[in-house]
Amino acid sequence: MRVFKLFIIGLFVSMACAHAQTGRDSKTKYGIGEDSIRCVTNLSLYNEDFKNKNYETAFPAWEIAFNECPAATVNIYIDGIVMLKDKIAKNRDAAKFEELYQYLMKVHDQRIQFFGDHPRNPAAAIKGAKAIDMLNYKRDNAAIVEEAYQLLKESVTGLKQASQPAYLATYMSTAVNMYEMGKINAETVIDIYSTLSEYLDANLKDKAKSAAQLEIYDQVKGGVEALFAKSGVATCDVIVKIYQPQLEDNKFDLAWLKRVSQMLVRASCDDALLYKVSEYQHNIEPSSASAYGLARMYLKADDVTKALKFLNEAVELADDNKQKADYLYQIGMIHLSNERFVQARSFALRAIEARPEWGMPYMLIGQAYALSANSIGSTEVEKKSAYWAAVDKFMKAKSVDPSIADAANEAIRTYSAHFPPINEVFFENLEEGQTYEVGGWINERTTVRARK
Repeated sequence: MRVFKLFIIGLFVSMACAHAQTGRDSKTKYGIGEDSIRCVTNLSLYNEDFKNKNYETAFPAWEIAFNECPAATVNIYIDGIVMLKDKIAKNRDAAKFEELYQYLMKVHDQRIQFFGDHPRNPAAAIKGAKAIDMLNYKRDNAAIVEEAYQLLKESVTGLKQASQPAYLATYMSTAVNMYEMGKINAETVIDIYSTLSEYLDANLKDKAKSAAQLEIYDQVKGGVEALFAKSGVATCDVIVKIYQPQLEDNKFDLAWLKRVSQMLVRASCDDALLYKVSEYQHNIEPSSASAYGLARMYLKADDVTKALKFLNEAVELADDNKQKADYLYQIGMIHLSNERFVQARSFALRAIEARPEWGMPYMLIGQAYALSANSIGSTEVEKKSAYWAAVDKFMKAKSVDPSIADAANEAIRTYSAHFPPINEVFFENLEEGQTYEVGGWINERTTVRARK
């Protein structure tokens, strides 16, 4: 090896020019004349030892190359960072640590100066790496946190979706630290979270990413969301204040709508903004689930008309009969609660058609019959005949669906107590067990029964 090193030195001495200048002075890769020989020689010398992890031996030659021919190769910076971190890890002296830390920062800065336009690792990427190193060694220093935050901001702003997962995660954690230090406000943290979510979602949808890469982005997304949730910045008032003015400009931007919707839901924000965001999202990407979600929101807001509109959309979009039956049943229940008995029965019958083995729609019809009793006929028996029809439905409910037998039996006991007494039955020239036609909107055949 020594013979090889002497050969390299001799080779370049033979090429020396009379006039010498370092690469730094001449703004060339290797320098001019003897200095170019010195540069190439030291690059070669340090590289051999570095490959063998003889960092202490490699460092002096590396340092000459770093100082005299900084534009020679980007490997000077990649290798220098490895060696300086190794030195820091092995050194416990505070003064020496500070010296090495500052040297490490200088390596990052000089790399930006000479290789900031590198296509694979431009200045923005180097800033992200520098910020992470700063925080690794001095995360308890407020001034360092603030400087690292600015570097990460510039890094992610420059790289956008191409940012390394570590830069995205560290940017979020540093933003939360800055908020806790009172250096940035809640709106800034929310804006950063929104931006990072966009970039992470884009990477998670990138089919060119490997399974391992997708797993890393998924972990980072979970970490970013956890940091955001714990920060306490995402109050309903703040979210609405930020995003309400942006709504109309973003009503066709599905990614934006999903992010804002997610934040509003996480903050338990029952605001008109959530309704509009969800509605715009549904318009772009309609599904039975999104329609049902909107229906529930509008029900909570006592907007029955819009709730019914979206429940009907949920029915149309549902591709599962069980789910469709559930939506139809809920529409029927809304009509029942508003004493629209005909419509309630109509939707209950459609639910039965979609899911014949389910007993709840029969219970709904029975309740509609019982609640409308006073509007049926003019005599007491005519009115109370509605309870006969109601009990018929409760009996049918438990026969098709034994799981609701207890609820059906309770309803049967309750409404059987409203049957007419035997004397009223006789007064109308009726007999128990006789077939009877219930009038009014019910218009069904039933059986005459007296209260026991």
